Parts: sequence; C-alpha cells; structure tokens
Amino acid sequence: MTSVQLRPPTPLPTAFDRPTVFLAGSIELGEAEDWQARVAAVLAPLGVVVLNPRREAWDASWEQRLRFAPFREQVEWELDALARADLVLMHFVPTTRAPVTLLELGLLASSGKLIVSCPDGYWRKGNVEVVCARFGIPLLPDLDAALARLRVKLGPC
Repeated sequence: MTSVQLRPPTPLPTAFDRPTVFLAGSIELGEAEDWQARVAAVLAPLGVVVLNPRREAWDASWEQRLRFAPFREQVEWELDALARADLVLMHFVPTTRAPVTLLELGLLASSGKLIVSCPDGYWRKGNVEVVCARFGIPLLPDLDAALARLRVKLGPC
C-alpha cells in the first residue's frame, strides 16, 4: 500500500485507516526549502497518511487575521491535522525563524507524538533543546536522523 498525502485545503477524513504523520516545521511563507516533499517521498512506500501543511497555492499577500477566511481555513486545517496525527515530525531549518513551528512545539510538547530535528545554526536551538529535554522529546541533529527515528517509531506499517 502506498502512502497518501493530504494538503490544505483538502478536507481531512473523519477517520484514518492507517498511521498518520504530520510534517511540522519551517515553511516561512514558501521561503524555506521544500523539505516536506523529500520526507513524503521517503514515506511513500510505507503506506501512511502524510499530513503536509505546505499549501500548493499559498498566497503570501493573504491577511493573517481570523476574519480572513482562507487564512483561518489554513490554520484550522493545521490544528486539526496536528491533533489527529499519530506522529509529528518537526523540522527547524536553520536559515528560517519558524515562529509558528515554535508555537506548535509548545502546543504538542506533552503529547508524546513529537520527533524533532533542529540542526546547529537555528536561531532558537537552545529553546528547542530545553523544551525537548524537559518533555522527553527525541531531538535529532538533522532531518535524516529524524527520518530514521520516525521509521523506527512507525515500525512495520
């Protein structure tokens, strides 16, 4: 069975029939490398559901306010997907600030479903290290190591 990838604005199904992985991390309004595509390709043969928040038709001019429906829809999709995912792979790209990812780290710190990659050079690596240490979150030095840990956590799918 091949993996399925869901992205906003595609509605999330009521239930998932296989393990789900949310790809949290640096996007920076489309400025960060598309590391999510690489992860989705690695996960493809595992038969999981990949919840990828990187919207293909993102418009950086959107007003980031509750009252702006497309923006609110994006954020609500991400919050719903984060809540429903079995595992969350979180990757901080060193050349980005990723404030939303820091927020998500705080929201999910006690969930038991995080695997975090934070390479040297990320501007708030110390904060990420402290949160991961406090909550027993696996903190890996790069995306490849995080992917290896994710594959172990998924086990045979």
